[in-house]
Amino acid sequence: MDIRLSQCFIAVDDHDRAIAFYRDVLGLEVRNDVGYEGMRWVTVGAPAQPDVNIVLEPPVADPNASPADKQAMAELMAKGLLRGVIFATDDCDATFERISAAGGEVLQEPMDQFYGVRDCAFRDPAGNLLRFTQPLAK
Repeated sequence: MDIRLSQCFIAVDDHDRAIAFYRDVLGLEVRNDVGYEGMRWVTVGAPAQPDVNIVLEPPVADPNASPADKQAMAELMAKGLLRGVIFATDDCDATFERISAAGGEVLQEPMDQFYGVRDCAFRDPAGNLLRFTQPLAK
């Protein structure tokens, strides 16, 4: 049996700002941008991984969510408490320089980690944690 990742989800509060960041700063391609019943479904992905999509969606995309649940999720997102994404890169330092030069909110400059990677971290425009890792040479 072969199981592979197809899609993952990142909560965003402004699709246009998110697209500008993920496309223009990170270099991902926009694969789909569809509106449906007041919602917007945007997928982005790395050109080198055509079968893996990142869906940029509101914090609570369920139309049946209560106003209280939507408010709670918006508050968690504003605090940066929703889960993040880890990207692989072949050059952590160059990735850091590109994103920080574009105005990315730096959380951690590149550093070697004891678990075998060099990584750095940023927040996207919605406050999500994004880490960029490069395996350390053995």
